[in-house]
Amino acid sequence: MTNLFQQLLDEKQFLLADGATGTSFFDMGLQSGDAPELWNVDYPDRVASHYQAFVDAGSDLILTNSFGGTRYRLKLHNAQDRVTELNVAAAAILRDVADNCGRRVIVAGSIGPTGEILAPLGTLEPEAAITAFAEQALALEQGGADVIWIETMSSQEEVELAVKGAQQTSLPIVFTMSFDTNGRTMMGVGAADMMQLHHRLGVHACGTNCGIGASEVVAAILNMQANIPQSAAAPILVAKANCGIPEFIDGEIHYNGTPEIMARYAVMARDAGARIVGGCCGTSPVHVAAMRRALDSCAPGPAPTIDQVQRELGEVTSGARDQAAGEHAIKSRGSARRRRRR
Repeated sequence: MTNLFQQLLDEKQFLLADGATGTSFFDMGLQSGDAPELWNVDYPDRVASHYQAFVDAGSDLILTNSFGGTRYRLKLHNAQDRVTELNVAAAAILRDVADNCGRRVIVAGSIGPTGEILAPLGTLEPEAAITAFAEQALALEQGGADVIWIETMSSQEEVELAVKGAQQTSLPIVFTMSFDTNGRTMMGVGAADMMQLHHRLGVHACGTNCGIGASEVVAAILNMQANIPQSAAAPILVAKANCGIPEFIDGEIHYNGTPEIMARYAVMARDAGARIVGGCCGTSPVHVAAMRRALDSCAPGPAPTIDQVQRELGEVTSGARDQAAGEHAIKSRGSARRRRRR
């Protein structure tokens, strides 16, 4: 039987993912420092309402409320022995919503970083990390997830360990990294590094989420497309941008992205090469509904240039621009060599 994730990718030109989880729960009463994963058991009706809002907005793929669901993150809330309970519940609630919504919606089991520092710099041994990731991934599969979605990573090493853990399930695997420092992750991973990592791991899809904002995410997708290894098949790319830039207003964080900007971002990310497009921090169902309308009404077009991205979505950091310029130069030299050979 074909997995639903692969089935919808085979049928559709693109998939629309969801928006922010934390932002939604803060609006429902989650307090800073609380673990949203505990809501899967304590307030399942609120979690279901969050999922349903993105179903109603038009999302084809929704992430489970399990980003901090490894035993290392749950230990901060004295819940390290509840990994299976909380992750099964996260996926089961969404599975029920998806199965009763009248259309096919993918349940993506979210797995975030452990928050620990890997040995030898830190105390987390690789085998312990793999065990923790496997524990969470197996629970998400048990709860009804269609795909394991490893997200907001910054180091290649932690991605590899998370993938090894997730491979203990029978599900497809996606990973995304956060490009937030001049076109690179916090640990210095660039677009070329990521494409090599994807090629080496052989997972179903990869991409970027969170980071600085929509312009940086589209630039990252452009740079990934330009750095696909010559011997590799084109990967399925994921774009999940924050809703603008965070601003501190009246003691609370607000994101300044409008539905109109996020709609334009969605179209540009798709045209840049992303097959799965969604939002991250600050992205509400209102934003996602605008993205749905834009993607459905705008025919696919040519990939935007970095200059177009900056004009329409905002500034792109110099590192991302330099990567794009470097790839343009490489392509130009390659074209010149081909012309000379003729």
